[in-house]
Amino acid sequence: MILASQLVLFTCIWITSMPNAFAASEIKKLPQRCSSSRKPTRKQGTRMRKDDSTKVWPLKYKQLFHIEDHDFATRPGFGGSPVPVGIDVQVESIDSISEVNMDFTMTFYLRHYWKDERLSFPSTTNRSMTFDHRLIKKIWVPDIFFVHSKRSFIHDTTMENIMLRVHPDGNVLFSLRITVSAMCFMDFGRFPLDTQNCSLELESYAYNEEDLMLYWKHGNKSLNTDEHISLSQFFVEEFSASSGFAFYSSTGWYNRLFINFVLRRHIFFFMLQTYFPAVLMVMLSWVSFWIDRRAVPARVSLGITTVLTMATIVSGVSASMPQVSYVKAVDVYLWVSSLFVFLSVIEYAAVNYLTTVEEQHRFEKTGKVSGMYNIDAVQAMAFDGCYQDSETDVDQTSFSLHSEEDSVPGRCTGSPSADSSHTKRRKSLGGDVGKAILENNHVIDTYARILFPIVYIIFNLFYWGIYV
Repeated sequence: MILASQLVLFTCIWITSMPNAFAASEIKKLPQRCSSSRKPTRKQGTRMRKDDSTKVWPLKYKQLFHIEDHDFATRPGFGGSPVPVGIDVQVESIDSISEVNMDFTMTFYLRHYWKDERLSFPSTTNRSMTFDHRLIKKIWVPDIFFVHSKRSFIHDTTMENIMLRVHPDGNVLFSLRITVSAMCFMDFGRFPLDTQNCSLELESYAYNEEDLMLYWKHGNKSLNTDEHISLSQFFVEEFSASSGFAFYSSTGWYNRLFINFVLRRHIFFFMLQTYFPAVLMVMLSWVSFWIDRRAVPARVSLGITTVLTMATIVSGVSASMPQVSYVKAVDVYLWVSSLFVFLSVIEYAAVNYLTTVEEQHRFEKTGKVSGMYNIDAVQAMAFDGCYQDSETDVDQTSFSLHSEEDSVPGRCTGSPSADSSHTKRRKSLGGDVGKAILENNHVIDTYARILFPIVYIIFNLFYWGIYV
């Protein structure tokens, strides 16, 4: 009986304790399941970080070049001998040459070479590493600037055109693509038959010769150009590299490199636009020497037209040139040509004046007016081809125009073709007018026809012999 009661008590206690034990085992299992679910997530995150090289790359190059261990604000070998920096230039294009602003614009690749042992790194393959502009701000680079430059910029399409290449032994190549506008001190004394020498000068701004030594990396071969470089007004005759020193009273001596190029101007454009029109105007002014001295409107209008045209040519050339205080070659030619045109007008003024004086003296002697003032004679020469001699008597008080019926017979009296037909008179028109012009031409016109062309040809021979 006692045994049975003990068995019942044990059964009750077991039934009561079993749920609590089961719950405890479930609680112990729950963290295990959560921890096992988190383990794959950590592995996956580590794997992702390893695949994302952009996140760990800055740490890599900083550790590789020991950027945090060195002060790159100072030059390599600070306190010792100057650091040598080699320069190499590849000229891409000469974009423009401006005579008015006296400058030029050039696009080129500028490459620097130097050694910085602080950037050396171990490498089993001995291969260099290449970077873009993002590493430039972390290390030391030469501070090259362009002397006499007006404006310059580094190309930034689509990213900044900067390249940095580091070798395991610490040798560095720093390359960038630049466009520079710089001064070119031009001499226009022989313009447009001139040759201009321009140069682009490179120099360190902060480091003098005791800290930095600039030199051409490959000597005379350090300056390379593209073969297709051409300009609208110039031939590029020569590219050369040279070096020198510059002294500043407050900071000392600096190394300076020069990119020299020689430009020879195309002359054909100015021959068509300036010289040839000037020659035509001078020759046109000589036509007045062959026009009868009685044709005042024709000779005066021709002379004034050529003078105004020459003034237009001179002003057009001056507007496209800088306001220099010395005489240019084109000024010599245009002003001498203008002088010839002006002298042709003065020549007719002299002819007209002397003719008037001769007529007055003749009137005082004979009491008759010569053909200079005989309007009928002038009209006859113009329309009929018959000319009345200047010795024909005309009453001084009779200056009124005769009627057409009275004047025509008088004008043609004594002419061999008076009774001929109108057709024959037309055929003899040219000969009669030419004879009338020759017979009534002033002696100054005769000399001017020969003297003016000869002097102008001599001037051209001297001009082109001196300037070409």
